[in-house]
Amino acid sequence: MPTDRRTAYWRETLSRTFGAVDIAVPDQVPSGAVRTSPLGRLRVATVKSDPLRAWRTSRLIAQGGDAPLVVKLLSRGAARVEQDGRVAVLDDGEIVFCDMARPIRMEFPRPFETKSIVLPRRLLGLRDCDLQRITATPIRPDTTLGSLLSPFLTRVVDSAATYPPRTGEALAYNVVDFLTALAEEQLRQDTAESPSGTGVLVLRIQAFIDRHLAEPNLTPEAIARAHQISVRYLHKLFEAEDTTVGRWIQRRRLQECRRELARRQAEGRTIAAVARRWGFTSAAHFSRAFRAVYGMSPTEWRNSAAAPGSPTHPLPKGAPGEPEPGAPRCRHAELPGVRHRAHLVDEAGETAGCCEKAPGPHPLGLTASPVER
Repeated sequence: MPTDRRTAYWRETLSRTFGAVDIAVPDQVPSGAVRTSPLGRLRVATVKSDPLRAWRTSRLIAQGGDAPLVVKLLSRGAARVEQDGRVAVLDDGEIVFCDMARPIRMEFPRPFETKSIVLPRRLLGLRDCDLQRITATPIRPDTTLGSLLSPFLTRVVDSAATYPPRTGEALAYNVVDFLTALAEEQLRQDTAESPSGTGVLVLRIQAFIDRHLAEPNLTPEAIARAHQISVRYLHKLFEAEDTTVGRWIQRRRLQECRRELARRQAEGRTIAAVARRWGFTSAAHFSRAFRAVYGMSPTEWRNSAAAPGSPTHPLPKGAPGEPEPGAPRCRHAELPGVRHRAHLVDEAGETAGCCEKAPGPHPLGLTASPVER
């Protein structure tokens, strides 16, 4: 680019990739490059640049446009990320969650390179209050998950443009599941490190609920009795989680039903049988609850999951497969080969269609081929 246009062009390029930002650079930008590519329904991006500062304000957010979640790996250089009242100082190999729906400031004091996964915020299934707890918190490469994710994320970003569409779609499911496990682990650590012991108790109760999801008589009274606390105190614990006991149980049951309906092993089961397996006593109630949360009926979800490139279709050769029915479902045990592919949902809450069949613009606004800017 001509010298007098570099800064404006660089700002526009970063804004098109991550959401509208302002930038400041020393004098004119000597060099910088952004390389992006679709990965199924996600985007990946590599940024190489000389020093700069970038920030996203409430004014820019209010203008509308994309506000994705960005999982960013600093592969070279140094960085300082401020969001949600925290400051993360990053070194080589560290990862950070950046939520572009809220103000954020980033500073790169020397030449750097980052590799990012850019995805709609809804895909990880986290509430806004949970996202706020994990932003600007560095994930270091010497931790268990960091040591797994850093090379994995690097390889995915670097090779995304080489995959055919169906392989990229299948890999995107695994990427989202991996990131979901990472986010949930960060939330567990945040709760466990709380000075009060209530966080640990909530985790124990949630684990108890997961073990007994299939039991129709899983009630607040039964949960409180098993943990030797009063029902009133149980409800108070979940108020701090911005939910109720009943809503938490229903949410977990719906998640398990949605996963099972998308699996090959469940193709011979009726929707009512799947609902009963996870503790729903009324098929009509299950269907209403499913539609209220996911924006479609269980039948519509099962049909969409059976489309080419969906979770019910085989993964590429060498990729991890689905567990056998009844196998233990510990997310920690599934790493690094994440076995459960996520069920991708777009920003409107609808399941995104296959890129190869969707007419017109891509439902998540992704390009059809790798783009270099």
